[in-house]
Amino acid sequence: MIYCVEDNNEIRELVVYTLQMTGFSAKGFTNAEDFYAAVKSELPELALLDIMLPGEDGLQILKRLKNSPLTSHIPVIMLTAKTTEYDKVVGLDGGADDYLAKPFGMMELIARIKAVLRRASPDIPDNEIKIGPLVINQEEHRILKNEEEILLTPKEFSLLLYLVENKGIVLTREKLLSEVWGFDYYGETRTVDAHIRSLRMKLGDAGQLIETVRGIGYRIERSA
Repeated sequence: MIYCVEDNNEIRELVVYTLQMTGFSAKGFTNAEDFYAAVKSELPELALLDIMLPGEDGLQILKRLKNSPLTSHIPVIMLTAKTTEYDKVVGLDGGADDYLAKPFGMMELIARIKAVLRRASPDIPDNEIKIGPLVINQEEHRILKNEEEILLTPKEFSLLLYLVENKGIVLTREKLLSEVWGFDYYGETRTVDAHIRSLRMKLGDAGQLIETVRGIGYRIERSA
């Protein structure tokens, strides 16, 4: 989940829309108060903060985030019309991970976000994927949960891996059948449901990572 704090309605709505269309989950806020209320219920994966805000400004929000042990790890990109070197230095010295001056292109913003998220990710081997308490080793076809191995069938492993590789995207049962079972597989879509149930059972509390999207299929949140 990415939070965008921007009081300009057109900019905020465009940023949130672009993020959602590129596979991210995103929410927009016009002020610090609404942003803090959302943070209490769900920590974002990254925060986009405008400097010029009504009430508490972006630099003050940045300071509060970085001074709290609960939120100090959250990457922050500053979005602002201010272009002076002083303003940029203040933001970066305050703990911001990047700085983007308005007007900016949406694709540049997405590229900056992806770069910041890559830098913020923990260093793990290229053949491993970490999601929540799970570590997926692609080469060895092994799943570890809190350093304990979980035994999955080859199809369960492939299903979980495909969901993880497409985080944030709602995958239909038909799409999962096509990609995991193969184009020549003519089984019913309830085959997917059965494997999802088995996966959730074996993963225990980590099974909550797999969300059911009623009437469509399944998804793993991008912020997981």
